[in-house]
Amino acid sequence: MTTKFPERFLWGAATAAHQVEGGNTNSDLWLLEHVDRTVFMDRSGDACDHYHRYPEDLAQLAALGFNAYRFSIEWARIEPEEGEFSCAQLEHYRRMLAVCKEHGLKVVLTMHHFTSPRWLAARGGWESRDTARLFARYCEQAVAYLGDLIDVACTLNELNLGILLRQWGFLHIDDAILKSPWRAEAARACGVEPEEFSSFPFCVRSRSRDVLLEAHTLGRDALRAGRGSFPVGMTLALTDMQAAPDGEEACKRAREESEGVFLDATRHDDFVGVQTYTRQRFGPRGALGPAPGIELTQMGYEFWPQALEATIRYASARTKVPVIVTENGLATDDDLRRIAYLEGALGGVARCLHDGVDVRGYFYWSMLDNFEWIFGYQPKFGLIAVDRKTQRRTVKPSARWLGHIARRNEF
Repeated sequence: MTTKFPERFLWGAATAAHQVEGGNTNSDLWLLEHVDRTVFMDRSGDACDHYHRYPEDLAQLAALGFNAYRFSIEWARIEPEEGEFSCAQLEHYRRMLAVCKEHGLKVVLTMHHFTSPRWLAARGGWESRDTARLFARYCEQAVAYLGDLIDVACTLNELNLGILLRQWGFLHIDDAILKSPWRAEAARACGVEPEEFSSFPFCVRSRSRDVLLEAHTLGRDALRAGRGSFPVGMTLALTDMQAAPDGEEACKRAREESEGVFLDATRHDDFVGVQTYTRQRFGPRGALGPAPGIELTQMGYEFWPQALEATIRYASARTKVPVIVTENGLATDDDLRRIAYLEGALGGVARCLHDGVDVRGYFYWSMLDNFEWIFGYQPKFGLIAVDRKTQRRTVKPSARWLGHIARRNEF
């Protein structure tokens, strides 16, 4: 069966500033990459040099058949010191938005994608109630300069990530984060005590959840009140949570803690951004590992493209607002498996549309093989390969396959 997608459906790929720009030296995560006993496998360094090479990257994205680009601007560049806003950096991002328009790419702009200015981290970061106000001020400054070129805005990327990572066992309990050596060394480098330093997503859950939700609300209101007119929402990391035998209660608790409260906060938004890669099973004692015999990705996730359909339906039913798939993808060196994953995921999107679910767009993660946070450069999510030494780009077959679907607007 062929599905014709809605006329204004957004087909795109996504990136985040720190993962592709390079040289983001004023951010908190650049600092954490360079402390002794860091948890990062690599340093971001030059990344993909997208800061300088964006014109060719955007031209390539449009030539492949896509009509939208989701990317973030970097708070640490725009406000390098508290209250000091860089017109030069805002002008750089305005040129990026203008190039998107020249190539017919809708701009889906993320205001915060994990990285923050060092000065913010040194004054409590996302554990400080004052951060919500400071984030709203940053959004106000940015939209005044860029708002007329924005088509869709996301406030914060994956507000719920810290909780989700703890459920999966990637991060420790709050007390362990507070006592971690890398947090102490980063705080020392900033001239503050360890309990004063906080970096997203390594923030103490009990202190950060309400700050993040308030920051979203204030940031959303600032964006709506500023220059331009465009839909505003948040993006959330959602997994297809499934209960194994006797795991129903544990699954229900985990879903409510890591997803439900955040989805409820989107009901006054214009959309919710769904970001899904796999499923997570739960037994009576909590999260289980991958099922025996299931294919795993380079991230250690189960190869489970059908997860996307489940999370779209859940998010739509709970929030009653339109859905944009702001991230979905596969980390692999086998591009044929990427295409197979996309076939499964897009089949789910098509079924949702057929059943009347209001899905407005699909963004693959990511446009480029890039810096995948603590996992460094090993996971390969990109539609376009990047040579780490020469920065040479190579378009993968999956990019042409997905671009062909985007150009035809049918699957």
